[in-house]
Parts: sequence; C-alpha cells; structure tokens
Amino acid sequence: MKKTMTLQDAQALIVKYLTTPALRLHSRETEVIMRKLAAHLGEDVDFWGITGLLHDLDLDVIGGAMETHGVKTVALLREEGYEMPEMFQAILSHTEGLAPDRPARQSRLDFALSAAENLTGIISAYVLVRPGQKIEGAKVKSVTKKLKDKSFAASVNRAFIDDIEKAGVDRPTLIQLGLEAMGEIADELGM
Repeated sequence: MKKTMTLQDAQALIVKYLTTPALRLHSRETEVIMRKLAAHLGEDVDFWGITGLLHDLDLDVIGGAMETHGVKTVALLREEGYEMPEMFQAILSHTEGLAPDRPARQSRLDFALSAAENLTGIISAYVLVRPGQKIEGAKVKSVTKKLKDKSFAASVNRAFIDDIEKAGVDRPTLIQLGLEAMGEIADELGM
C-alpha cells in the first residue's frame, strides 16, 4: 500500500474516474480553496489540496446511488493502492448525514473539506448572476448576502459552510479565501 500521493497521481485518478466536466471543475475548485485554507491554517497545502481534488472521485462511477458516495471513493483509492486514513475520514465525513454509516466530521481537515466544497456551489451560482458572469470584483459581503437567501443555490449545505469555525476560520475569511482561490483559476473555470 502506498502511504502518499502526488498531485500528478491525483490528477491521473480524476482523468480515470471522473468524466463529467462540471464535476471535474467542482473538484478543481475545491482543491484550490483547500490549498488556500491549508496555507492560512499552517497545514499541509499539497495534502489538503489533493483531498479536495479527490473528494467526489466516485460520482460518475456510482451514478445516482448517492448512498454509496464517499464510500466508493475510498474503495477506489484503496483499489489503486492507497491507504490514507486522514484523507479517507475527510472524504467519508463530507457526506455526513447522507447515510447512517457516515462518520461525523471531527478534524480541521474534515470541517474544511465540507465547507470548501459547499462554498464552490454558492460562489459559482453567485458568479452566474453577476453582470458579465465574472468572479473578478466579487465581494465577501455579496456572497454572504446570497448565503442568507436559502432559496439561492438551495442545494448548498450552509451548515457545513458555517462549521468552518470548528476548523479555526471565520466565515468571512473562508469566503475571501474561496474568492481568491477561484479567482486565480478563473480562466480555467470560465468565470
């Protein structure tokens, strides 16, 4: 069993298992936000980024069987020869509440992943309603206002975003880091 994974290894797994372009973009968005969060918190930037990149690796494999989401990602990673308990816990716990067997989020990594991957949804939806549909110039205050509107990007788990405080980051900082991270790859994202 391999204990570590390089970014190139993770990118190859994305190509192999995640074929839907929108899911690949979401994974990339989550990766860059996780990197920003890790840097902010003094954590392992590469490990956190790779965890963000791979968190939804199974979505094209499972089809609509959402009760297996996360569990299948861990199984795929194990089949590929990886054994990374901290990453596996974060991947499984980002689906907390999806099925009764999911572990609760406990670590900074767990809370950060759940917050980051949900933040991508609110930022992406916000950018779509902005004039010109560009992230450039987006403000924390505007994204925060959209978060308060429960009907806007309704599938976004706002409680998971708010739980970022359990990782030692306040919500405005999370949003600022998310806007910066996604802004840095705006051309790649088409925003």
